[in-house]
Amino acid sequence: MNNSYVYILFNKRNGTLYVGVTSDIVKRVYEHKNKFVPGFTSKYGVDKLGYYEIYDNITLAIEREKRLKGASRRKKLELIEIHNPEWLDLYYEIVE
Repeated sequence: MNNSYVYILFNKRNGTLYVGVTSDIVKRVYEHKNKFVPGFTSKYGVDKLGYYEIYDNITLAIEREKRLKGASRRKKLELIEIHNPEWLDLYYEIVE
């Protein structure tokens, strides 16, 4: 069974945030980093992986993504602050 991922990208500490869902997080973040898909993330340079969750069920991941998208900005910032207080780009940890 393939994993699914809910993730939060950022452009700088406490900056612009983006919430997404994918079945291939390495590929998807790479696409964001290289601006392969025109839209919000490429327009605002939102390309650093700040937080992610792993699911074994895509339906649950999509439900979580919707809840996170509807959550307050403060809630999203808290998830990053709690799990990634240095605001590192976690992409470089998941590709190794």
